[in-house]
This record gives sequence, C-alpha cells and structure tokens, in this order.
Amino acid sequence: MKILFLVYHGFSEHSGISKKIHYQVKGLRQNGHEVHLCYYDRGANGHWQRLIDDSEVLDDFGKGKMAGLRQRISYNAIFDYCVERHIQMVYARCFQNANPWLIHFFGRLKKIGIKAVMEIPTYPYDMEFEGFSHIERLQLRIDQLFRKRLARQLEAIVTFTNQEKIWGQRTIRISNGVDLDSIPLHSSQPLLHNPLHIIAVAEVHYWHGYDRLIDGLGKYYKELRDKRTKGKEVFFHIVGGVWKSEMFNDMHAPGFSELINKYGIEDKVIFHGQLFGDELNAVFNQCCFAVGSLARHRCGISDIKTLKNREYASRGLPFVYSENDSDFDHQPYVLKVSADETPVDITRIITFVEQLRMTPQEIRQTVEHLSWKVQMQKVVEGIL
Repeated sequence: MKILFLVYHGFSEHSGISKKIHYQVKGLRQNGHEVHLCYYDRGANGHWQRLIDDSEVLDDFGKGKMAGLRQRISYNAIFDYCVERHIQMVYARCFQNANPWLIHFFGRLKKIGIKAVMEIPTYPYDMEFEGFSHIERLQLRIDQLFRKRLARQLEAIVTFTNQEKIWGQRTIRISNGVDLDSIPLHSSQPLLHNPLHIIAVAEVHYWHGYDRLIDGLGKYYKELRDKRTKGKEVFFHIVGGVWKSEMFNDMHAPGFSELINKYGIEDKVIFHGQLFGDELNAVFNQCCFAVGSLARHRCGISDIKTLKNREYASRGLPFVYSENDSDFDHQPYVLKVSADETPVDITRIITFVEQLRMTPQEIRQTVEHLSWKVQMQKVVEGIL
C-alpha cells in the first residue's frame, strides 16, 4: 500500500514525539508498505515549507507569521501529491487544528477513494490546554467547533484508548508501540541495594503528577526523622524539561520547589534536565524503578496507553502509574496507585522492589508484541 504519513509540524532529534513518528513510519515499512513522510518545517532557505521525505519541497510559505497561517489553510499541494503518486491511505497525526480548509482537504480525498485516518495521541485533550496562552486556547476553540465535521471525512480515528467511537467516528484501537532496536536493556545489576534510585523521564507537565511522588518522598523522610530511624535512602531523578509553572505556584498542585523546601529534601530530588544517549542510559542504569504518569485524572483521562510505560518495560524496569493501561495493569512488575491527589507511599515502592524477582530481560519479553510493526499493521488492516 502507498501511504502518506502527514504531520503538521517539524522534528527534533531529541524529541520523544519525533522519534515515535519515525518509528511508526519504520513499522509501516517493515510490513512492506511504501511510506512517504510529509511535515512542516523551516527549509534551507529560511522559509517555512511543507516537505516530503527530507528532499522534496511541496509548498513554500515564506517567512513570518503569515507563513504559519498559510500552512493552516493550504492543502492543495498535498492533495495533488496524493493524486500524482497514487497514494492509497493518508495517516494524519492530530494537531488540534480542525478547520474548514482541513475538512475540505479530507473531503476531497474521500471523494476520490483515498482512505484517511487520524491519530489522536491523547483523548480527551481539552483539559490539557488549561493555563495555556490566549492564542493557544483560541486555536483549541476553533478545533472544538470543527472536529466532528472533520471526523466525518475520515475512514476512522486511531486511538490509544478503549473508546469505540470518537466524535461520532469509529476508532481503530492500538497500543503505543516500541522500537526494541533503539532501546537498550537495563543493566542486570541486583535490584536489592541501598540506596534506592527512582527515575522519571518526560517533558514534565501537571498530568505527570510528580508532585505526588515528591510529596510522598518528603513524608517518608519526615517519618524517619520523627522516629529517629535510619531507613533505606531513596533518591528521585527527574530527566527532561520542567516548566517553571511546575516548579513554582502550580495551578493544579503544589510546585516541586515548594514541596522540596517544605520537607528539606533538596538532596533527594535530582533534576538532570534533558539527557540523551549514553548520559541518559547511565542514569537509567543507576535506577531500578521508574515513574509513569501519576495524574492523568487532572485532565479527565482514565484510560490511556502511554509511550513512556512501554519504554520503561522495554528497558526492563518495573514502574508505577495511576491510569488504566490494559497492556500493563496485571503485569507483576507494575505498581498501580490510586488516580487521586494522595501522596505516593514510598515504603510501598521499597517493599515492591525488594519482592520483585523478574529480570530486565524477562520484563522486556512481555512487550515484544507491542512493536510498531505489529501496531501499525493493525491500522492498515482496520481500513481494508
């Protein structure tokens, strides 16, 4: 099948989203499909352009703010490309950008028999825009006005939830996948050691709920001090960008800095910033337990199959999260906590890690069926 993978933004070498998209394309190609990647980025001449596979300029929108506006309403070049190259399916990644021009584009595809699906990375996503700028919230409002009409022009919506319909359109339900070739296995050092190092990797937002872990860590050390007991040392490593709003005066929960200062655990919470390659692997190998999302309930999500859970399992690390994830909810290396605002019980994590007997290799084997090759083929089969 000839497939156009449509993205409305550019790529970053170190972005998890960028890597995921390239792995999805790889997965489709591994199944024998001819896939072309269409995206929007700054070209060599400094102009904002619509590009195909790093080599072909489909549209040149020029410079400045008008370029951004033009790319939101101009889809003729993509349509012509699909016709000329005999594209059979368009796989588009939702960018909260539904509007009349995009509806018209997908409607034209439908009329000539090109099947289109749209992936919604998280659903629902409206509450994720709380605290965003006026312009970003205005863009969401436009999306809200037109997304149901857009959905009617699609063959299906690809979702990582259990929703059978979204905006009146049927769904193809898949899991976030993994590319095992790109994820190193955690070093097989013994898990029973002191101190205990815990890792969380993300571009941090309020729905990650790391404040719950920090709060629990503070209470754990406070209890040790109050009882004058020397327990297991526990360190929490946060890798990735942390918004200032998460550190101070968070609108959803106490800021990280506020909690750290409250409990006097400045030396127990380590902010590494963004790490990649060997530096990231070194921190992972120092740790023996990982943290997924602890507050998806803050944005109205109860069921989701996050990429991070799969990456932790691919490395062979046990981890904790609070949402419902049918791929992991019953795995013995997963610790579930309640989807609320209570602090995470650190003693429970310590006990869990000490009692776990699975090796990193055994954990990794449980996600081999979640490869992008398997997951993306489900989409193709879902429209045939």
